[in-house]
Amino acid sequence: ESHIPKLITPVEKGRDLEARLIDSYIIQCQAEAQEVTIARAIELKHNPGLIAALAYETANFYQKADQTLSSLDPTYAGKWRKYLNLKTCFYMAYAYCYHGQTLLASDKCGEAIRSLQESEKFFAKAEALCKEYGETKGPGTTAKPSGHLFFRKLGSLIKNTLEKCQRENGFIYFQKVPAEAPQLELKANYGLVEPIPFEFPALNAHWTPETLAAFDLTKRPKDDTAKPKPDEEVKPLKEPDIKPQKDSGCQIS
Repeated sequence: ESHIPKLITPVEKGRDLEARLIDSYIIQCQAEAQEVTIARAIELKHNPGLIAALAYETANFYQKADQTLSSLDPTYAGKWRKYLNLKTCFYMAYAYCYHGQTLLASDKCGEAIRSLQESEKFFAKAEALCKEYGETKGPGTTAKPSGHLFFRKLGSLIKNTLEKCQRENGFIYFQKVPAEAPQLELKANYGLVEPIPFEFPALNAHWTPETLAAFDLTKRPKDDTAKPKPDEEVKPLKEPDIKPQKDSGCQIS
């Protein structure tokens, strides 16, 4: 951010060094770093309340990154925004799923069922957005989040946890399922990712002010439009007629 204004040529709208894209990159990097924390917390079977809070914070990061791009031309940011939207829905599904587990542990089975139902909705929306994202044209490599094990496992987890809550409510609690989904007012106590201050490595002794001043774009060679040399004609190479051996294991079909 401090070096971009020093560029000689102005930054083009919707390009990599445009301010809104840089801001979105920063937020997305925080969200993706936090995904590792969530995966580790799940693997180590940490408290469901903590996992729900981390997932909620991560969903908010992705939502904020998407909002940063909202004023950009969809030609540049349409595909990227689809990805950020599906990630938002995915982690909201995680947040509601683990929040449901927390509610069940507190004997609030009715609220737990409603939380799991909301998780199902967000997961279904994330699946639909995965398909839309794959069909949207735009710059960058197309990821396939729906094929990742971390994504697929969530669907089974939501289904199994919801069935467990409904079963226990039918046998033990007999609680009414609220019409409104519980409000997620979750704040992670620890595990949140914070950016590390970046420092440039020390300059080599050869990079003196005099050396840097010698780089003058106005003094570039005049013969910039020299025609490239034509490629030399490549003569075809005759290959020997080699008959395949039976024991080679090779087959041509």
